[in-house]
Amino acid sequence: MEPSLTGKVALVTGAGRGIGAGIARTLAGAGAKVVVNYLAGRERAEAVCAAIRKAGGEALPVAADVSRSTDVRRLFDTTLAHHGRVDILVNNAGLLVSRSLAEISDADFDRILDVNVKGVFYALREASTRLADGGRVVSLSSTVTRLMLPNYGAYAATKGAVEQMTRIFAREQGGRGITANIVSPGPVNTDMFNAGKSEETIRRMAELSFAGRIGEPADIATVVLFLASDAAGWVTGQNISASGGVA
Repeated sequence: MEPSLTGKVALVTGAGRGIGAGIARTLAGAGAKVVVNYLAGRERAEAVCAAIRKAGGEALPVAADVSRSTDVRRLFDTTLAHHGRVDILVNNAGLLVSRSLAEISDADFDRILDVNVKGVFYALREASTRLADGGRVVSLSSTVTRLMLPNYGAYAATKGAVEQMTRIFAREQGGRGITANIVSPGPVNTDMFNAGKSEETIRRMAELSFAGRIGEPADIATVVLFLASDAAGWVTGQNISASGGVA
């Protein structure tokens, strides 16, 4: 039986497209009222919300830059003002810079740290006092932290930080019945993953999975749904690989 999130409020960062959009649609399909955070691309976020509403769900688009603490605070303020509570936080917003360490500029490194690390820190800090008792946190990492692929050094470093902050949050907030876990996708068919890659590169990465294919956002969203549900109440501080066996 599919987990039910009826009566829950879920805040999903970076939910205007890709994995985040898939997560928002899946959580809404399970009954959650979903806040669809986005930075750019209002039309995409509105389209995600429209699809959720058409399916009978409830969704609210909210623009906010997770790399700014004031924006993250406002994101929580808006969610609480609209719904009165936050039960589920999904830290999905992220930025990928795929270059060797020798080629990454100071500006690129600062930006990836701002979004991937500070963005999650700001959200966890807000969640520490504003997430409902018994709440759920799911942070998105990546299998690149295990694969040690060239050109992913800076990105892997930021995702390693996400993993550690989420685990420590799980320990700090466990007394309130809050769980916090990490999901690490492998290659997934999204604009961010596909950008700049040849068909041959994507084919070779698909062959790394046991199924011989690239993942889809729905493959990740179903794992997030489980971790966001009451069924996962005894799962916390864990890093779940959703990668088709890649790592």
